[in-house]
Amino acid sequence: MSNVTLNIGPKSYVIACADGQEDHIAALGAMIAEKYAQLGTSRAPLEAQNLLFAALFLADELAEARKHASKTPAPDPEIAYLRQSIEQLESELESARKASTQAPLPTTYADRLGDTPDTSEMAERMEALASQLEANAAALEAVAASA
Repeated sequence: MSNVTLNIGPKSYVIACADGQEDHIAALGAMIAEKYAQLGTSRAPLEAQNLLFAALFLADELAEARKHASKTPAPDPEIAYLRQSIEQLESELESARKASTQAPLPTTYADRLGDTPDTSEMAERMEALASQLEANAAALEAVAASA
């Protein structure tokens, strides 16, 4: 705990506060001292009344600030559109995340196609393709040699 001395009017007040809050408490005390000073020569004979009047000044300012804060301007249509777009994208992202955890990704070509072809048939096709590639490579070599 720390202590802060506030000078308000003719008196000093020692206030206990949490460590690190000293500057904040001092700033609040300065606001009260400013409002106290506004009383000028019309101060009351009792110090408690003067502090009450300073508190009333601050409460009045707070009430005005709250009243103005409640009068929020109409939302900008462009900002509203962007917020809606962000919400939609976040929703789509969440749906995609849920879908990815529910259905495993295909790991093989056959899984991606949705069927499982006969392995021997696939091997025959690959052999045929390899033969075509060899024939094409031989033809290209012949053309290159004659050029």
